[in-house]
Amino acid sequence: MQAPENLKYTKTHEWASIDGDVAKVGLTDYAQDQLGDLVFVNLPEVGDAVEAGEAFADTESVKAVSEIYSPVTGEISAINEELFDAPELINQDPYGTWLIEVSSAELADDLLDAAAYLELCEAE
Repeated sequence: MQAPENLKYTKTHEWASIDGDVAKVGLTDYAQDQLGDLVFVNLPEVGDAVEAGEAFADTESVKAVSEIYSPVTGEISAINEELFDAPELINQDPYGTWLIEVSSAELADDLLDAAAYLELCEAE
């Protein structure tokens, strides 16, 4: 299992990549592995507000429908429209496939670094 050092992680298995006040958000390798083959991703609209710790989207796999929680607060400035036709990209490259981009992003207070996130996953 991977957890790149340059990302921040939630306890609900999302990642955030920060560049200034812009964040890209995706699902971790652990999350995609637990979900199984993804068949559908429901994303919000550009311009929608997201709140750290709140659900902003959901994904459907062969196993279940699961909510996706935001690691940041801000406004959605872009969505990854490729995922509407190819949700399996998350399974193939979880850290190279982002779901949303958030501008004026404020990180949640309880995000984990890579080492702490890997410990969490091992405990589960």
